[in-house]
Amino acid sequence: MRHGKRQQMAQQAANSQRQKNERGDAVTNGVAAFFFAGVLAFAVYQALVHPDTPVPREWNPMQPLVISDPVTPLTSWKLNRAAASFDQCVATLQGNASIRGREPLEESAQCYIRDRVNLRGVGSAALSSIETRCGVALRTAMWEQHSLQPAAAEFLGASVSRIDHIGSYNCRAMRTSSGPSTRMSTHATADAIDITGFGLADGTQIKLLADWDPVGPKASFLRAARDGACEWFGLTLSPDYNRLHADHFHLQSRGWGGCR
Repeated sequence: MRHGKRQQMAQQAANSQRQKNERGDAVTNGVAAFFFAGVLAFAVYQALVHPDTPVPREWNPMQPLVISDPVTPLTSWKLNRAAASFDQCVATLQGNASIRGREPLEESAQCYIRDRVNLRGVGSAALSSIETRCGVALRTAMWEQHSLQPAAAEFLGASVSRIDHIGSYNCRAMRTSSGPSTRMSTHATADAIDITGFGLADGTQIKLLADWDPVGPKASFLRAARDGACEWFGLTLSPDYNRLHADHFHLQSRGWGGCR
């Protein structure tokens, strides 16, 4: 009886020691894994920030957005980060747009332009002078570079030299098909721009009101322009949405990703 009890106690002691050893090994392995992960993360960080990094700029999350860079899965993230900072937004647009920074406009609690710029052109396309938010200007520049110019070359064999608009900032309520709304429009904070058409370098004129419905290269270009805008803006509304947009694209910097 006593012999059996001694064996049981010895077995319990052995099990307890084994469990302690296993816990110790687990802690050691965890520390080693954490240390290795830290070393690996540091090595990756150094590789990304090194002046001679082999990582292409468009794939490098440590490098800021450059409008002319090829589009990658990181581009939208870089765009959002640049648009969120007025200084970075303006810096990104330098050399890629005709802009001038302005003091913020505060008309009322509902109507204002923060990150205010005067925009007169993006890429190789001119615009009549317009006051808007820098983020809208930046998204317009990305649209011109990566959507409008390729679509114009594909469907029309020419480049876009002018983007026609009917404004960005407008202190007003949202318009709906059923009448006035109680909600303020995103135009009241210059978070949207309305585009009515385009001029091409060969003299061709394209208007949404005249060229959206007919089948042909102009209509194909306009639909490609709309689809491209959906990639760069938070909300894109076209003549397909409702009659209020029969003559323009409503391009909004913030939204839920709607594309109509």
